[in-house]
Amino acid sequence: MPDETDSLLEQAAAARREQRIPDAKRHLTAAVELLRETPADSRLAPALRELGEVERKLGDLASALGHYEAAVAIYRQTGSPLKLAHTVRHLGDVHCEAGNAQQAEPSYREALALYRGHPEAPPLDLANAIRSMAVLQEKAGDREQAKLLWREARDIYAALQISAGVSESTTRPAALET
Repeated sequence: MPDETDSLLEQAAAARREQRIPDAKRHLTAAVELLRETPADSRLAPALRELGEVERKLGDLASALGHYEAAVAIYRQTGSPLKLAHTVRHLGDVHCEAGNAQQAEPSYREALALYRGHPEAPPLDLANAIRSMAVLQEKAGDREQAKLLWREARDIYAALQISAGVSESTTRPAALET
């Protein structure tokens, strides 16, 4: 029998699918409050990560950072390297969106190291992490490193037949040539 937290998480997921982001936030916030009463609950970290994503979509980057950081701390303790990598990459994305490139870079480096070091890392997740680092390197003015990363991402996107990824990772380095 599902408990109140399960119900809230299901309602949040439905609200996200239906693009009712404020409703998703309300349900996730309530679920996280309940889950914090039993911090060992394995649902807390994913709920915090989801709440971070919702806050990000609503433009509250400071709140998003707090939720992602809390989820990262839990994943570090639980020894879930792929979940940690995914969450750390999103933490880097939020830092980047907030204009904190210096804080984003260590997150991206850690995510890349985790993905590259794990035999079961989903190739799309690796490609997306490489993409994030390429964008960051581009913004930092390291054109050569950005081009190398874009090429690596393009190869993975091509193998996965992700045409949007192939297109972006082909045009972005070409634009750096000018």
